[in-house]
Amino acid sequence: MRVIKKLGLILFLLGITIFIGIIFTGTFNLTQSELNTFIKEKGYKNELIEEKLAKAIVTNEDLNIFEFSSRVIHAYKISNKHYDNLITKYDTEQNWTKKGEQYQYKIFGKPHSLSFTIAKKAGKGFAAESRGFAWLLTFGLGIIGALLYIVPDVILLGKPGIKNNGIFLNAATNRGWIGWFAFIFLVTFYILLYFYPDFIVNWVYLVNPISKFISGNSASQWFLYGFLYCTVMSVMAVRMYIKYRHNKYQILRTTSVLFFQIVFAFLIPEILVRFEKPWYDFKNAFPLDYDFFFEWNLNELLSTGGFGLFILVWGVVLTIVVVPLMVYFFGKRWYCSWVCGCGGLAETLGDPYRQNSSKTLLSWRLERIVIHSVLVFVLVMTGFALFTFFSGSEQIIGIKTQTIQDIYGFLIGAIFAGVIGTGFYPIFGNRVWCRFGCPLAAYLGFIQRFKSRFRITTNGGQCISCGNCSTYCEQGIDVRAYAQKGENIVRSSCVGCGICSAVCPRGVLKLENGPEDGRINPTEILLGNDVDLMDFINNK
Repeated sequence: MRVIKKLGLILFLLGITIFIGIIFTGTFNLTQSELNTFIKEKGYKNELIEEKLAKAIVTNEDLNIFEFSSRVIHAYKISNKHYDNLITKYDTEQNWTKKGEQYQYKIFGKPHSLSFTIAKKAGKGFAAESRGFAWLLTFGLGIIGALLYIVPDVILLGKPGIKNNGIFLNAATNRGWIGWFAFIFLVTFYILLYFYPDFIVNWVYLVNPISKFISGNSASQWFLYGFLYCTVMSVMAVRMYIKYRHNKYQILRTTSVLFFQIVFAFLIPEILVRFEKPWYDFKNAFPLDYDFFFEWNLNELLSTGGFGLFILVWGVVLTIVVVPLMVYFFGKRWYCSWVCGCGGLAETLGDPYRQNSSKTLLSWRLERIVIHSVLVFVLVMTGFALFTFFSGSEQIIGIKTQTIQDIYGFLIGAIFAGVIGTGFYPIFGNRVWCRFGCPLAAYLGFIQRFKSRFRITTNGGQCISCGNCSTYCEQGIDVRAYAQKGENIVRSSCVGCGICSAVCPRGVLKLENGPEDGRINPTEILLGNDVDLMDFINNK
């Protein structure tokens, strides 16, 4: 079995190496006819951009993606600078008609996103022309290698149950050199995904046939991410099934998050696009779905007839009615641990790193400040967005709504949720985003803390203070301190993952959904025989 694990590791590393290396393969250029077709498809109205792009990329040179991207971006910048100068000129002359005409000739969009669009049509070489074989050498080897590495643990781990198997001595799980390498890889991946999509166009080629099969459209970097997301979750879910096979709750919730992520967050939205309906993740609730009330989204939903109106109503009902009701009966775990794709990735890919979550008082204080600040930010931004939608004004008290949206999208939507939220798994634990940044988690936490039947009950008399529960808590809760005192754990940050209960060797911790009456006051310090816990339980 150890030989199989080593073989799996070799295949996985080989797949990852080819996956990384494929970025640097292939050549990029266009013929004049291909460029003309592209210009027509995009609806560009100025001849200058066609001229500049023709000089830049209609060539017999074998350009790599970095050279190609540089030339395309330079062409766009020259074209836009020309019309910006004309706008300034006509503004000075107070020729408002001429000034207004120039805006139709400008090319709007992020430079690297524009480059990515044209790069998809310009690529030649292994990834672009041998997509099936390239997929097998990257995704295929990675999946097979990972499974060969994971599956032997069914035997190697011995009898079901949690083993203290040296997680703090492993370079991969205790911020060692392997963990830092994983950190660099994940952060780099998210930076490329969000800000330099043209550099990973060869990766997009790999999943293009799959995208066309599901949605009928060519793949984007977001389809690549969705497919990769689901693939990683599925493979690492096998590890979860093996590691926590002694606990039915872990099997259930792992299966649940897989189902909701693959079906509701990936397949259904793509299938909707095939039928010319708005792309929509029906499980994604506001304020996590922070752009739901943006003007462009509301206009799109209202313009698509009855189905768009249904989505709009469902989004509001989900946030105002469904979410609070479900939290009352089941705690925030119903979403964070059973449904949410962010939590799903954290619980599968991030499980090896859960012990790296800081348990310090400083972290707890920082957590409350940051996550509630993000919630306030998104609520203020939404207020601005709704005001803009109904009033038609672009700004409030001199602040442009679009500026606030751009700031949030960059700092929270991209940097925090993506680069930090997932990239920092190996260093700061697997729930960095959920713990510090997710506005929906903050909203759910308010309800759970003050009005929910869910809590984790403890039997302090059985606690041996091994510390497994606190070590494995991904939310940085000192569970052992509650268990030692026999206190119910009613914390707004608790996502109800149940790992603390799964790793407890004495059965001290139990996840319950019961009446609020008779709970042990979590603010009371219980010592000695202050409370007879068995009588307390029997008399509820």
